[in-house]
Amino acid sequence: MEKSNTVEKESLLSKLKRQSRILKKQVYTLFFAYKDPRVPWYARVFIACVVAYAFSPIDFIPDFVPVLGYLDDLILIPLGVSLALKLIPVEVMEDAQKKAELMQTKPTNWMAAGVIIFIWLLLIALVIRYTMKIK
Repeated sequence: MEKSNTVEKESLLSKLKRQSRILKKQVYTLFFAYKDPRVPWYARVFIACVVAYAFSPIDFIPDFVPVLGYLDDLILIPLGVSLALKLIPVEVMEDAQKKAELMQTKPTNWMAAGVIIFIWLLLIALVIRYTMKIK
């Protein structure tokens, strides 16, 4: 019984690693597709948001928050990626996938991190202001 659970865990872990690699490649593909002028403007706006958030070193919900901390990593990013991929023309997708294959390092988006920090600071300020009015 113990061996069976270990095999199941290993297969689950290997599946998660494989899915993670696929997601990473898809984000790189979106990164290159965004730059292509053949992509419609509305798709570029959505892709820019998804890629910026995926490459941002800071999350809306910090990972140390129990359960919710990984919500964006497990649901929001994959959902955004899958929707964005549907907006890309086939020929652009093929070109972007070729470029993504050659990608070695992850670009870091500090602009998106700045926006997320600003949102958190704004929320903290609103909470402080609200709690000061109550007292």
